[in-house]
Amino acid sequence: MKNLIAISSFLTLLLPYTSSEFSTEDCWALGFNKANLLCSSCDQLPKYNLDDLVTHCRECCHPDESGTAEKIYHKAVLEVCTCKFGAYPQIQAFIKSHRPSLFPNLQIRYVRGLDPIIKLYDKDGHLQETVAIEKWNTDSVEEFLNTHLVKIKDDDYLRTNMV
Repeated sequence: MKNLIAISSFLTLLLPYTSSEFSTEDCWALGFNKANLLCSSCDQLPKYNLDDLVTHCRECCHPDESGTAEKIYHKAVLEVCTCKFGAYPQIQAFIKSHRPSLFPNLQIRYVRGLDPIIKLYDKDGHLQETVAIEKWNTDSVEEFLNTHLVKIKDDDYLRTNMV
C-alpha cells in the first residue's frame, strides 16, 4: 500500500510537467533552443530517423506564423572577420565560392573581430533586420538569400566582376 501511495504521489508531481510546455532550461537540456525553435522544424525530424525527438521538440517549439509572407529586402550585407574564418569554415566556403556572385545585391564586408551576420536593408537603404549566421552552412546562407532578397537580373559584367 505504501508503494502505491508513493507511486501516485510521484505521478501527481509529474502531472504539471506532462500537461504543460517544457521550460527554457528543460529544452536546453534536451538540446533544443526554445527561443528559436519553430514547430515546422519538428516535422523535419522523421526525415532523419529522429522520430523519438518529435514529442520533446513539440513541447519546446513555437507555432509558425501562418499566413504571413516572407519579408523581401532590396540589399544584404554579409559582415564577417577574416580572422574568424577558422571558427566558421562554412561561412568562409560560401564567401570564397561562386555563390555570392549569384546575388548582385549582396555585399561582403570584412569587419575586424565580428562574428558573421547578415544585415538586410529596404529599398531606401535603411537597415531593417540583422541576422546572426554563425551556425549556418553554405546551403543555409544561399537559401536564406534566395528567399529574402529581391531577384535582380544583372548582365553587366563590370558589376558582377565576371569577364
